[in-house]
Amino acid sequence: MRQLYIKQKVFSLSGKFSVKDQEENEVYFVEGSFMQIPKTFSIMDVACQEVAMITKKTFSFLPTFFVEVHGQEMVTIKKEFSFLKARYSIDAAGIEVQGNWWDMDFEVYRNGELIGAVSKKWFTWGDSYQLIIVEDEMEPLLVSLVVAIDCAKAAQSAAAAGGGA
Repeated sequence: MRQLYIKQKVFSLSGKFSVKDQEENEVYFVEGSFMQIPKTFSIMDVACQEVAMITKKTFSFLPTFFVEVHGQEMVTIKKEFSFLKARYSIDAAGIEVQGNWWDMDFEVYRNGELIGAVSKKWFTWGDSYQLIIVEDEMEPLLVSLVVAIDCAKAAQSAAAAGGGA
């Protein structure tokens, strides 16, 4: 079992940040496209090899984000139409997210087996999301899922502030 940390509000100013382990060693680097359509976030390992890509669908009525891991589309996060409160759905083959994923407190299962968990940590190296990785081979997917959800939240905040989605 391994723990990783992603600093909160990573999308606020720059499109670059890192994912760190418990000893604060950089494990992954995330880089967002700047002034590019479609908006993307590339996740690279320490050898600078891309392990995942998050893409915001360009022309859609409601915001949609696609997550590819090792070149395969794994997860879709899509805003659902609602009048009162923003609602998003997560669609992933064989992957189930249980808990309050919008507030970053959830568990991830593959075919009924726990593969990881995410929670918000307040007193680490700044407010962070903590990822607990149960299955090592699922680590890129779990990191991508957290980044994609945070990206959807940032798009929602921009839309609520009148900046469009």
